[in-house]
Amino acid sequence: MKKIEAVIKPFRLDEVKDALNRLGVSGMTISEVKGFGRQRGHKEVYRGTEYQVDFVPKVKIEIVVAAEMVDKVVATIAENANTQKVGDGKIFVLPLEQAVRIRTGESGKDAI
Repeated sequence: MKKIEAVIKPFRLDEVKDALNRLGVSGMTISEVKGFGRQRGHKEVYRGTEYQVDFVPKVKIEIVVAAEMVDKVVATIAENANTQKVGDGKIFVLPLEQAVRIRTGESGKDAI
Protein backbone atom coordinates (compact mmCIF):
# COMPACT_ATOMS: atom_id res chain seq x y z
CA MET A 1 0.00 0.00 0.00
CA LYS A 2 1.07 3.56 -0.68
CA LYS A 3 -0.13 6.96 0.44
CA ILE A 4 -0.24 9.64 -2.22
CA GLU A 5 -0.29 13.28 -1.19
CA ALA A 6 -0.89 15.91 -3.85
CA VAL A 7 -0.85 19.66 -3.30
CA ILE A 8 -2.64 21.40 -6.18
CA LYS A 9 -4.35 24.64 -7.16
CA PRO A 10 -7.87 24.76 -5.66
CA PHE A 11 -9.69 25.36 -8.96
CA ARG A 12 -8.30 22.08 -10.37
CA LEU A 13 -9.82 19.93 -7.58
CA ASP A 14 -13.04 18.99 -9.39
CA GLU A 15 -11.20 17.82 -12.51
CA VAL A 16 -8.73 15.75 -10.45
CA LYS A 17 -11.49 14.28 -8.25
CA ASP A 18 -13.63 13.28 -11.25
CA ALA A 19 -10.66 11.69 -13.04
CA LEU A 20 -9.71 9.71 -9.93
CA ASN A 21 -13.30 8.50 -9.54
CA ARG A 22 -13.24 7.27 -13.15
CA LEU A 23 -9.99 5.45 -12.35
CA GLY A 24 -11.70 3.62 -9.49
CA VAL A 25 -10.22 5.46 -6.51
CA SER A 26 -12.79 4.84 -3.79
CA GLY A 27 -11.90 7.53 -1.28
CA MET A 28 -9.77 10.55 -0.59
CA THR A 29 -9.24 13.23 2.04
CA ILE A 30 -9.21 16.88 0.97
CA SER A 31 -7.74 19.71 3.07
CA GLU A 32 -7.46 23.40 2.36
CA VAL A 33 -3.84 24.35 3.01
CA LYS A 34 -1.52 27.31 2.49
CA GLY A 35 2.12 27.30 1.55
CA PHE A 36 4.75 28.23 -0.97
CA GLY A 37 7.55 26.66 -2.94
CA ARG A 38 9.62 28.28 -5.64
CA GLN A 39 6.68 30.60 -6.24
CA ARG A 40 7.41 32.43 -2.94
CA GLY A 41 3.91 33.92 -2.75
CA HIS A 42 2.74 36.91 -4.76
CA LYS A 43 1.83 40.58 -4.49
CA GLU A 44 -1.75 41.83 -4.33
CA VAL A 45 -3.31 45.27 -4.25
CA TYR A 46 -6.07 46.08 -1.76
CA ARG A 47 -7.58 49.58 -1.69
CA GLY A 48 -4.61 51.00 -3.49
CA THR A 49 -2.00 49.45 -1.20
CA GLU A 50 0.29 46.71 -2.44
CA TYR A 51 1.13 43.91 -0.03
CA GLN A 52 2.92 40.57 -0.13
CA VAL A 53 0.95 37.32 0.21
CA ASP A 54 3.54 34.85 1.53
CA PHE A 55 1.36 31.75 1.69
CA VAL A 56 -0.63 30.76 -1.39
CA PRO A 57 -3.93 28.85 -0.93
CA LYS A 58 -3.75 25.25 -2.15
CA VAL A 59 -5.69 21.99 -1.78
CA LYS A 60 -4.07 18.85 -0.39
CA ILE A 61 -5.42 15.50 -1.57
CA GLU A 62 -4.53 12.37 0.41
CA ILE A 63 -5.21 8.95 -1.12
CA VAL A 64 -4.31 5.43 -0.03
CA VAL A 65 -4.04 2.89 -2.86
CA ALA A 66 -2.62 -0.54 -3.59
CA ALA A 67 1.00 -0.34 -4.79
CA GLU A 68 0.07 -1.45 -8.30
CA MET A 69 -2.26 1.59 -8.70
CA VAL A 70 0.36 4.23 -7.82
CA ASP A 71 1.63 5.02 -11.32
CA LYS A 72 -1.89 5.39 -12.74
CA VAL A 73 -3.03 7.61 -9.86
CA VAL A 74 0.05 9.84 -10.02
CA ALA A 75 -0.28 10.21 -13.80
CA THR A 76 -3.99 11.03 -13.49
CA ILE A 77 -3.37 13.71 -10.86
CA ALA A 78 -0.48 15.22 -12.82
CA GLU A 79 -2.48 15.32 -16.06
CA ASN A 80 -5.60 16.87 -14.53
CA ALA A 81 -3.88 19.36 -12.18
CA ASN A 82 -1.50 20.70 -14.83
CA THR A 83 -2.07 24.29 -16.00
CA GLN A 84 1.46 24.81 -17.40
CA LYS A 85 1.89 27.69 -14.91
CA VAL A 86 4.15 28.17 -11.89
CA GLY A 87 2.59 26.80 -8.70
CA ASP A 88 0.74 23.81 -10.17
CA GLY A 89 1.82 21.80 -7.12
CA LYS A 90 3.59 18.62 -6.13
CA ILE A 91 2.81 14.92 -5.71
CA PHE A 92 4.43 12.81 -3.00
CA VAL A 93 4.31 9.01 -2.71
CA LEU A 94 4.95 7.47 0.71
CA PRO A 95 5.10 3.84 1.88
CA LEU A 96 2.22 2.81 4.14
CA GLU A 97 2.71 0.01 6.61
CA GLN A 98 -0.83 -0.60 7.79
CA ALA A 99 -4.42 0.51 7.34
CA VAL A 100 -7.33 -0.54 9.57
CA ARG A 101 -11.03 0.07 8.97
CA ILE A 102 -12.34 0.99 12.40
CA ARG A 103 -15.93 -0.20 11.88
CA THR A 104 -15.12 -3.75 10.75
CA GLY A 105 -11.54 -4.27 11.92
CA GLU A 106 -10.43 -5.14 8.37
CA SER A 107 -6.78 -4.39 7.73
CA GLY A 108 -4.36 -4.07 4.85
CA LYS A 109 -5.77 -3.90 1.31
CA ASP A 110 -9.22 -4.88 2.62
CA ALA A 111 -9.34 -1.67 4.64
CA ILE A 112 -8.90 0.54 1.61
